[in-house]
Amino acid sequence: MYKEFFGLRANPFNVNPDPRYLYLTRHTEEALACLTYGIQSRKGFVLLTGEVGTGKTTLINKLLEWLRLQQVATAFIFNSRLDVPQFLDFMMADFAIPCDSKSKSQVLQRLYNWLLDRYRAGETAVLIIDEAQNLSDEVLEEIRMLTNLETFTEKLLQIVLVGQPELEQRLKQPQLRQLRQRLTLRAKTHPFNVEETRSYITQRLRIGGLQWRSDLRSRGGRGSLSLLDRCAARDQPVM
Repeated sequence: MYKEFFGLRANPFNVNPDPRYLYLTRHTEEALACLTYGIQSRKGFVLLTGEVGTGKTTLINKLLEWLRLQQVATAFIFNSRLDVPQFLDFMMADFAIPCDSKSKSQVLQRLYNWLLDRYRAGETAVLIIDEAQNLSDEVLEEIRMLTNLETFTEKLLQIVLVGQPELEQRLKQPQLRQLRQRLTLRAKTHPFNVEETRSYITQRLRIGGLQWRSDLRSRGGRGSLSLLDRCAARDQPVM
């Protein structure tokens, strides 16, 4: 009912991390530029962290959208409650790499050969892992070992590790120091300030079909405007 009342084509405030609604602040642009640079330069291992609700997954979906347009092979692991065999199975399936064997050595050999074929064709592959703060130490160590898949000069697999600030604290633990040393680039998302929040709300309404703030005045009256301003004044970590 409210969509028809306000002339909206779609609900502008769904919780789904739709990349169409990504709002580019200076911090967001810097984070996206860091990720794309790391992948294009074959840096091997990039870290993205940020508080809950600051748009990490939306940013990653935007990155995935761009990578697929570039026809880059991607695997996106969004369930971090996996053991090592499950992690490897998920990754191989998302890369669409056939492998009949369940032997870890055979799986890794198949992955290496596939990556090498892509490298010889001038292509790369990107593995993105969300909610990485929940990964076990064993899986994090396996991810570190994946960075050993390389030529003499370049990494064959580009890995983006995404998580909440607790992930940075975990990486400071002594048993994960080798993984920490492999990180080549770090990016962060940040909460919006008041003005960014106001612009973010306006952008989402515009993409949803609302004709700027004049529609709010004509259709919703003062109440809609004051609600928008109250939301912006709260300075919530939204994105």
